[in-house]
Amino acid sequence: MSANLQNSEFAEAAMLGFSLSQAAVTDPKKLQNRHRAELRARFLKGGVRAVADFELLELIICRAIPHRDVRPLCKLLLKRFGSFNGVITASDSNLRKIRGVGQSVVNELKIVQATAYRMAQLQVLDKDVLTTWDQLIAYCRSRMAHLAHEEFRVLFLDSKNVLIADECLQSGIVNHVPVYPRQIAKRALELDACAIILVHNHPSGDPKPSNADIAVTVDVIDALSALAINVHDHVIIGATGETSFKACGLI
Repeated sequence: MSANLQNSEFAEAAMLGFSLSQAAVTDPKKLQNRHRAELRARFLKGGVRAVADFELLELIICRAIPHRDVRPLCKLLLKRFGSFNGVITASDSNLRKIRGVGQSVVNELKIVQATAYRMAQLQVLDKDVLTTWDQLIAYCRSRMAHLAHEEFRVLFLDSKNVLIADECLQSGIVNHVPVYPRQIAKRALELDACAIILVHNHPSGDPKPSNADIAVTVDVIDALSALAINVHDHVIIGATGETSFKACGLI
């Protein structure tokens, strides 16, 4: 055993309450099991604030890889995708590019992602979205803030501003997505929507509207005004925050 590896194992053992002599004879699997048991206990007692991001990932990924130390993999994922949210929202194909990530790991991460989406969605369903704006933004951020490509979504609302549908109408490349006002108008009529909110993301992370963003918003408003369908807002989601056209006086 190399000196560095041995020192690392001794240090870890010491953190878990073992002496150096105990660590020398401890079964590595038992040491790992004890570590995970204490990590779970710490999480259950203190919640998400009691664990680091790589430890939270470990709790998820060890379900897919129960008999291996997954901490190096968790740290590698965070380094590659930037954050916990970046990991769970990464595409299947990008995740599988990471050595050590198989379909079972992808499945566990996508279950967590779907759960986060559902919980955020429940905060805005059957409610006036204009009076639950913070929850609506949280929902949009959970879906779009860390996407690697640009996506254009439309939130369709009824006469009471209750969410009827949230649909991705276009998905594009890193910094461009085509938007067709006639397609939005057609879908709004199909759903009998009385109003909409436009939402799209900037993969660059900067939510500042571009000239093209402003132009397409004007086109959508013009297309829907003849149908008496209101465009309440256009929200741009970025990793660093979001921009509301209405708040900025652009609508």
